[in-house]
Amino acid sequence: QNSLLYALGAGWTAIGPAPSPFAIAAIVEVAWDETSQKHRLEIVFEDADGQPVLASTLAGEEPFRIPAEFEVGRPPGAVQGTSFIMPIALNIPPIQLPAGLQCVVKALINGNVLDELFFVVRPAPPSR
Repeated sequence: QNSLLYALGAGWTAIGPAPSPFAIAAIVEVAWDETSQKHRLEIVFEDADGQPVLASTLAGEEPFRIPAEFEVGRPPGAVQGTSFIMPIALNIPPIQLPAGLQCVVKALINGNVLDELFFVVRPAPPSR
């Protein structure tokens, strides 16, 4: 709302083991000289060994990744040298991740890793 990003309950580090919905929120700062051109954003999920985390899709098991393109323009009257922010909020439906998985989520823009966060999937409860 109004180019602001509101977050409640942000910053968890463990989910599951049952399928859990979650959200990804970020703010991308775009420099003056990077406006008015297309950029590629990619959110990728990898395991502790750097291998893609797989998710079930209609086409079978595929790497869990979210690709997107964006372009930020300069509003009229913007002062030269100003940078601009672009808030991002993505709702992820419940997905089944392997119990005990150690995961890193990487945010890449134009192929460059700009940030990464770690989380774990809780182990499955002991069976009785």
